[in-house]
Amino acid sequence: MFKNTPLTLTAVALVLSACGTNDLERGVSGAAIGAVAAQATGNNAATGAAVGGAAGVFCDDVVPELCPR
Repeated sequence: MFKNTPLTLTAVALVLSACGTNDLERGVSGAAIGAVAAQATGNNAATGAAVGGAAGVFCDDVVPELCPR
């Protein structure tokens, strides 16, 4: 369908996964956002949740200014 869908979903999940104050909260919100975005674009919701959750958990390690602790 879309060639850049996984990259786009990862970017969106990374940006939006900052909805929390610790890794657990960011991971849960990232997983929810990833699942919804994947389902909305016709992709596997479980994969979207995994990518979004990982982005939420690791965003403060990768891009600290985006996800402050």
